[in-house]
Amino acid sequence: MDGLVFLLVLVVGGLVVVALVKSSQRRTAERHQAALEPVKRLAFEDVTALGEELRGLDADMAGRELDAGERADYQRALDAYESAKSASEAIRQPDDIRNVTEILEDGRYAMACVRSRVAGEPLPTRRPPCFFDPRHGMSVADVPWTPPGGTQREVPACGLDAERVRAGAEPDTRMVMAGSRRVPYWQGGPAYQPYARGYFGTFGPMDWIFMGFMFDGLGDGLGMLGDGLGDVFGGIGDMFDGFDF
Repeated sequence: MDGLVFLLVLVVGGLVVVALVKSSQRRTAERHQAALEPVKRLAFEDVTALGEELRGLDADMAGRELDAGERADYQRALDAYESAKSASEAIRQPDDIRNVTEILEDGRYAMACVRSRVAGEPLPTRRPPCFFDPRHGMSVADVPWTPPGGTQREVPACGLDAERVRAGAEPDTRMVMAGSRRVPYWQGGPAYQPYARGYFGTFGPMDWIFMGFMFDGLGDGLGMLGDGLGDVFGGIGDMFDGFDF
């Protein structure tokens, strides 16, 4: 009889463990989705911003006959916009956002090439986007900047933000929601790392800068993992409480 009771306890215990694991996985997926949504919105806003810039470029080029090089770069910018729209609609996990911002960075460089060609200037040297807000476009210089509570480092900045930093003023920083707080995007947590790496990952040393900034929020992600494991093992402990094997 004791053996039958023990067997029933094991069967019931196994079913409960499976249910707890599934419940924990569901809660983890819900948390991940909640963390993904604000980053998706950020990517959509960046795609919209590129579209507005393209409309401005189109207005500037109205009535002008483009040569082969100008047309090729302009088409490259248009293709980047369409590709970024498609990629943003296909986002299912944070790492997908990296593809969107890589495309946007390439589109903005293509636009810079069009403007240089039209002005009769050499093609611009490819540089990272403005660190403070990638929508500002390609940076023009690296400036020494100290984040609050951090150490000084060189970051790429657009012309206006470079002037602000050199004058001791606050740069025009891209802010995002992290829970109930508005923070710079690089302090938004691990979900924002792919967003930044798409813009800056091809420029080498910037990877290390963002490893420092982005992983400030790693503890939140580990906390979620710990919560999920606690749900499972806490439930298992409750189930067997009172049984003496």
